[in-house]
Amino acid sequence: MIVPRPDVPLLFILGYALFAFLFGLLATPWFIRFLRRNRLGKQLRVETVDGREPTVFRKYHKHKFGTPTMGGVLIWSSILVTILFSRVLSFFGFVDHSLLQRGEVYLPLFTLITMAILGSLDDYLNILGVGAKKGLDVLPKISSLLLIAVVGAFWFYLKLGYDQIYIPFWGDVRVGWWYIPIFMFVLIGTANASNVTDGLDGLLSGLLVVAFGAFGVLAYIHGFSVLAAFCAVCVGAIAAFLWNNVPPALFFMGDSGSLPLGGMLAVIAFMTDTVVILPLIAFVLVVEMLSVIIQLTSKKFRGGKKVFKAAPIHHHFEALDWGESKVTMRLWIIGAFFAFLGVIVGVMG
Repeated sequence: MIVPRPDVPLLFILGYALFAFLFGLLATPWFIRFLRRNRLGKQLRVETVDGREPTVFRKYHKHKFGTPTMGGVLIWSSILVTILFSRVLSFFGFVDHSLLQRGEVYLPLFTLITMAILGSLDDYLNILGVGAKKGLDVLPKISSLLLIAVVGAFWFYLKLGYDQIYIPFWGDVRVGWWYIPIFMFVLIGTANASNVTDGLDGLLSGLLVVAFGAFGVLAYIHGFSVLAAFCAVCVGAIAAFLWNNVPPALFFMGDSGSLPLGGMLAVIAFMTDTVVILPLIAFVLVVEMLSVIIQLTSKKFRGGKKVFKAAPIHHHFEALDWGESKVTMRLWIIGAFFAFLGVIVGVMG
């Protein structure tokens, strides 16, 4: 566990969240005009992950062609501006400490910035129609994620001395150097799970509001108020995006948001030593990722036979004619329930 840093009163935590939310809302009209003026719109998927025609996707999403994307830029910009705002307040003596604290914010901030650059590049190349599947090619994308994960893993293991994982109702389990591959697997897996979940209007952003809110509660209860404030800022920034992303979405998040936000969830879970309950707090993201793995495995070893009508699983429910809004809201309910369960386990365990 990290050593608790300076205290941030609950009122200021809520205030920072409100600032990020209001900044995101006020910046949205200008940002959408910027995206439209520069024709930064969504391209329809040319093929599925296994190279086939995405018939289900095209049927239910063809009307979204050209909708502005790269909304993740607005989210992480709101987060960075809020942190800068807290620094200004600290400089002029309005608050004792800013949110820019090495012990609790540098690591998720590093993840945010590096993965935001990677995701934004992928989005931009997708808009231009560059790459084998429109976007950053698989090898450089995976290599970049591996590099970020390696840096993070060795920093936690060598610099901070992390070599054990806490299991609720059991205790600390020392894993030694295995901490490094475990960290890499969780970080890359959560970032990609977030990425594949970003497929319906409001789906991912709503789930991330719940997830960061849950980790904020856990961080605050365990005495990490600066980290809790950072989670609250993420909630405010994502909620501002969600305000205009609910069906019909005015703009999409894209990899510029899904990758860094998913990556930060993993890093915060390791920082608070709650990585074992991450699958509960991010339950829907895990299910979405598993549905893709199951689908691809079935097609490969069962002669092209599918388990789901489409993957990720939210498209399967679309193909059952549930309707996009109903799929989104039902997955929100499931996500909120399991996140609540995760908070209980995190507190009681």
